[in-house]
Amino acid sequence: MLFRIHKEGYSLLAISALLLVVLNYAIGELVPGLFWPVLVLTVVLYLIILQFFRNPVREVLVADNHIVYAPADGKVCVIEEVVENEYFKEKRIQVSIFMSPFNVHVNRNPVSGVVNYFRYHKGKYLVAWHPKSSTENERTTVVYGMGNTEILMRQIAGALAKRIKWYISEGDQVQQGRDMGFIKFGSRVDLYLPLDAKIEVQMDQMVKGNKTIIARL
Repeated sequence: MLFRIHKEGYSLLAISALLLVVLNYAIGELVPGLFWPVLVLTVVLYLIILQFFRNPVREVLVADNHIVYAPADGKVCVIEEVVENEYFKEKRIQVSIFMSPFNVHVNRNPVSGVVNYFRYHKGKYLVAWHPKSSTENERTTVVYGMGNTEILMRQIAGALAKRIKWYISEGDQVQQGRDMGFIKFGSRVDLYLPLDAKIEVQMDQMVKGNKTIIARL
């Protein structure tokens, strides 16, 4: 599996590297005895920042619109039947994935199809596992249309994640497994699936984007 850095991290990583080099140079000149301990700490800090923006190359196992792949890495934190009030306004099966600061933060299209609906909502920054985060936090709502079937996906900002990025628009034709967005640091993704979908994951299961099958339609 190839290792890449996501484009959302380019500027922050460059600025961080410059600042840490200047800091280490200053410490070496002013307090030589602290140079090596500070160097080790700054290298560790930079590696932590670097891993936030990793973007592993992953292709879906089988391209199939009867399969809903995980749109993100993380832990399944919700599986329940709920009323989705923004678009469907009726019951759907909600499956939510919590992304910790140590997960890959790329979001991918769970299916292929047409973006029938897209909205960005400003909001709060409750912790991502809070029950009200789906409706009160900063978020996007995307509805994928695949013929007679639609599924809804939400990107939800968490307490640390205060920048959601997306690369799709209403009316776009999108491909399963391709990048659709990015959320910095801890966050969450919700899927709203038809009631007859066969759920293939369990609570607290760790999933990987483009690799774990969330449901079969």
